[in-house]
Formats: sequence, C-alpha cells, structure tokens
Amino acid sequence: MTDDATRAQALLHEHRESIDRLDAILVYTLAERFKHTQGVGRLKAEHELPPSDPAREERQIERLERLATEADLDPEFARKFLNFIISEVIRHHERLQK
Repeated sequence: MTDDATRAQALLHEHRESIDRLDAILVYTLAERFKHTQGVGRLKAEHELPPSDPAREERQIERLERLATEADLDPEFARKFLNFIISEVIRHHERLQK
C-alpha cells in the first residue's frame, strides 16, 4: 500500500469513528428528548389537552430550519426530520389519551 493509500485509510477510519460516536449521541439525545415528550404527553392526558399543538410545532420547525441554516445543514432535511419526530410524539400522546 502506498503512503497516500495508507493515509487515506487512516482518514477513512477517523471519519467512521466520528460517525459512530455521533450516531450514539443522536440515539441517546433522541431517547432523552422522548422521555421529556412522554412527560408532556402524560400532562396533556391528565388535563385533557389535545395531543397536538400545531402553533408550537410550526414555531419549532421554523426554529430548527434557522438552526440548520446556521449549522450549514439543509433546512429541508431538518424540516423532514423534525416532522417525523413530531408525528411520533403525537402518536405517543394519542396513545396516552386512550
């Protein structure tokens, strides 16, 4: 293997290790987020509040799009990602109200 190929392999390995660490951070962060949204869902169920809050959801989407732009992440991707999370949260909240 040439020196360039060896350096490329080492760099590839470093990138993959970083990706693996970031994937773990994402999973644990999502788990923590869902713990809090479950708490919100229980409060909504106890107080007979609707499982969805469209005004807040829209504000959150706008906020995430701004953050994505600042972070040089595609805001459309960020919107899709948050919409998926919101739909899961609402599904959990609906289940708690049954």
